[in-house]
Amino acid sequence: MVGAGETSVPCGDDGRGRRATTAVIAGITVVGWRAGAGAVATIGSVRERGGGGFSFGQRVALWVVPKLTALLLALVGSTLRFEVIAEEGVTPATPPASGIFCFWHRCTLPAGWYFRKFRCSILISRSFDGELIARTLGLLGYNSVRGSSSRGGATGLMAMRDVVARGEAVVFTADGPRGPIYQTKIGPVKLAAMTGEEMGCFYLLPTRAWAMRSWDRFLVPLPFSRVVVSWTRAVVAPGPDADAAALESKRVELYDALERARLRAEEHVAQRREK
Repeated sequence: MVGAGETSVPCGDDGRGRRATTAVIAGITVVGWRAGAGAVATIGSVRERGGGGFSFGQRVALWVVPKLTALLLALVGSTLRFEVIAEEGVTPATPPASGIFCFWHRCTLPAGWYFRKFRCSILISRSFDGELIARTLGLLGYNSVRGSSSRGGATGLMAMRDVVARGEAVVFTADGPRGPIYQTKIGPVKLAAMTGEEMGCFYLLPTRAWAMRSWDRFLVPLPFSRVVVSWTRAVVAPGPDADAAALESKRVELYDALERARLRAEEHVAQRREK
C-alpha cells in the first residue's frame, strides 16, 4: 500500500521472474508481487522454511508444536457437537464455500476444527507465532497467505484477491493478530472492495471452555462440549471506488455484524443453561 513516506513500485518484471500487479482502493494504489520464487506473499499449503530467521529452539518448536497441537485439536474436535443458529433469512455457509468470511480471534480453535472441510485460505502474519499457526492449520487442510494488517498487508491482500477470484474461500480473524479484542481491522473491507464479495460473519462459542488470560481471552473448548455456531447477515462489499469514509463505514458495519453473532451465541448458551 502506498502511503505517506512510502514509494510506489512500477509494474513489470523485477528480473527474478516476479510480476508486479496493482489495484486501486479508495484512491490508494496497492502494489504486490505475484506469488512465485522469493515472492513476498505466498498461497498454498504450508511448506517448511529453510530455518532462516529462526533460532534453534524456535525451529524445534516449529517441528513439534504444530503436530502436537493438530493432534490434540483432532482428538478434542472429534468429541465436539456443533449447533448452528442464524439470523432470520440467513443461510449458513456449507462446504465447499467461496467468498470472504470473518470471525473474532478468540474462537480460532473451534473455528479451525469446524471449518476444516471448507478448504479456506487464511491471512497469517509472518512472525514466529504466525509460522506456528500456519503450520498447524496446514495439517488440518488450510492454505495460508502470509502477511498482516501492518507488514506485508498489501501483498497479502493481493494474494487473497487471487484466491477469491478462483472461487475459493478466505477467512479473517477480524481483530487479529494482536487486537484490541472485538475491534475490526480494515483488511477484510479492502478485500471486499477489491473483489465485490460480501463479508460473511460468524462466531463460535463452546458451552464449556477454558478462557485463557490473553488479550483475546482465547477459548479452548473442553472435550464433549457443545459449540454454538452463530451466523448473522453478511455485510455487502463497498464499491471499488469507495473513499476512506465509505471504507470506515463498512468497517463499523462489519463490527456490528460480528458483535451480533457473538451476542446471539452468548444469549443462546445462557438460555440453554436456564432450562
